[in-house]
Amino acid sequence: MIRLRSGTVGVRFTLLYAVVFLLSGVGLLVLTFLLSRGGMTTMAPESPTRPDLDAAFQHIRALQAELDDVHTQQTRQLLAGSLLALAVMAVVSVLLGRALAQRVLRPLRLITTATRRISADSLDRRLAVAGPADEVKDLADTIDELLERLEASFAAQRRFVANASHELRTPLATMRASLDVAAAKPDPAASTLALAERLRPQLNRIDHLLDGFLMLARAQHGAMADADPVDLGDLVDAALRERAADAERKGLAVDVDVPAATVTRGSPALLARLVGNLVDNAVAHNENGGWIKITGSAGEAEAVLAVETGGPVLDQRQVERLTQPFERLGGERTGSAGLGLSIVAAIALAHGGRLALVARTEGGLRATVTLPGAAA
Repeated sequence: MIRLRSGTVGVRFTLLYAVVFLLSGVGLLVLTFLLSRGGMTTMAPESPTRPDLDAAFQHIRALQAELDDVHTQQTRQLLAGSLLALAVMAVVSVLLGRALAQRVLRPLRLITTATRRISADSLDRRLAVAGPADEVKDLADTIDELLERLEASFAAQRRFVANASHELRTPLATMRASLDVAAAKPDPAASTLALAERLRPQLNRIDHLLDGFLMLARAQHGAMADADPVDLGDLVDAALRERAADAERKGLAVDVDVPAATVTRGSPALLARLVGNLVDNAVAHNENGGWIKITGSAGEAEAVLAVETGGPVLDQRQVERLTQPFERLGGERTGSAGLGLSIVAAIALAHGGRLALVARTEGGLRATVTLPGAAA
């Protein structure tokens, strides 16, 4: 049985080859049929002029009638055989068309498979297709040139992130040290203390924002040097302990139901940041006296962690934009919280998972992270 995917180039090539082959066969059969009819013509004998030849002519007419019957029977047999041959040729044409299409498209499939294996961590790989200088090789060479430009761009971006982090952290540390020294002097001025109190939170916010930039860049580049089994339940407990004071200040009711076997495999540091950002988002963007529900499930194929919060009814279209950097409901762009869910989405993607944000019909938000299971 021939299985073809509709809407593909292979199907179109198969149909094209089959139609051309079938039309050629039909033309050949029609030509053969016409030639066979034209080659067997009969001549009716003239009426005899002599009475003694009448019996002979009658015998000739009888023979001619028999020949006409035989010719008619042969024509019908030829027509039936032609129709049968046409049906066989229709099947054969599809088979040959499929074989020819696979043969022609085989280099393109190899190029597609090789291109899919190339990721941000393997941009140094090339297709390096050998063969004659035809259209397929031109396509492969063009893809290699594109990969070379992408590799150079990714390398430049990584260098920029590393250099920017070094250059920005140094002046931040200097400014924080200067504030501490000024505030630690004997009998500091009230204006100095007030200035220090205003600047410290801003410096901490910049430092947190810079750390978010670095984490987002690392996750997007898939730079995971470590890949170990990680228990998501332990990460949830650690994240809740860190935000316990903020949750208590808002009077949030926290319900956790994450089985101990909710394990995935990946970078412990990145996954800890993923869970921490989910908890931070649930606490920071919750209403006073609200609630947080964290559930988990695990299997051999995948591990799922869901963080659900109450609140006002949200627009699903706006919720879907929250995975973009600095996108927040209401159009605010302050602080590093605008990177929280974008970092979660990038880390999940780097581990072969995904983040799904759903606006609850009752109000609030449900964030679900699906990661490969530890066995996978």
